[in-house]
Amino acid sequence: MGFDGEVWQVRDLAGGADLGEIVVAEADFPWLSGRFTAGPAYHAVEPLFTRELVLMEAEDWQEWELLQAEIRRRVSLISPRGPVPEFLLHIEDDVAWFRWSDEPFEEGQAD
Repeated sequence: MGFDGEVWQVRDLAGGADLGEIVVAEADFPWLSGRFTAGPAYHAVEPLFTRELVLMEAEDWQEWELLQAEIRRRVSLISPRGPVPEFLLHIEDDVAWFRWSDEPFEEGQAD
């Protein structure tokens, strides 16, 4: 199944506000990546994604895990087929890359 050109929605988990969308341009299993277009409510979560990249670069995995949990509490990822129950999403400027699962990730599988 090809993912190229699919549009994935990023939404606020609590209220469903439009945080943005990702148009998939590349699939490198298990990762998908593409162009991110911020939605009107993205400013509310942008600092989480900015900090997430800093922690990842610094290899501060304990703080990174806590921040990932916060992202998953506040953000939902919706595929063209519907919401996905588990995901790992990175956003930097107008680029997003992510992996997802129909089942919860096993310990250590998300990174």
